[in-house]
Amino acid sequence: MAAETKTETLYGLMTEFSDVKSLMAAATRCRDEGFTRWDAHTPFPVHGLDQAMGIRGTRLPFIVLGGGLTGLSLATLMQWWMNAVDYPFLISGKPLFGLPANIPIMFELTVLLSAFAAFFGMWTLNGLPQLYHPLFKSRSFRRATQDRFFIVVEATDPKFQLEKTREFLGRLGGSGVEEITESSED
Repeated sequence: MAAETKTETLYGLMTEFSDVKSLMAAATRCRDEGFTRWDAHTPFPVHGLDQAMGIRGTRLPFIVLGGGLTGLSLATLMQWWMNAVDYPFLISGKPLFGLPANIPIMFELTVLLSAFAAFFGMWTLNGLPQLYHPLFKSRSFRRATQDRFFIVVEATDPKFQLEKTREFLGRLGGSGVEEITESSED
């Protein structure tokens, strides 16, 4: 059995900021510079950061709408099938399928499938579950949940060139540039 070797590959470069104002300015400059595979990490939601990063709107509302319409359609078809086709039972001359009596079930299934679509849609769009990330190895990144702000440019970005990107991040006003590596077993 051959011995496994671990190789370290560059994931990207990270720079740290101490306040929101400098992070926002740096995010705008990263966007204007043309980087596409980069992210900002903050200890709390920062209003306007998505615009500064140039992030487009999410597709989640359309996914939730699709889930809701699917729930509505399934509830309607299920009740029509059960009442008018599968077990037609006339009571007091009422129609086999009456819409008012079925509205509560239609509403409930619409809400249920909308909630499932929102939950699983968010997981999918956010790339979850992600139990490991190369940034977790960085000692300084541990403060991302306390009081520090970070910008990370991935090495897979088309504009990424190690020295030029390092110089660019250094000019943003952060407190140093750190290389982030990821391990892979061969």
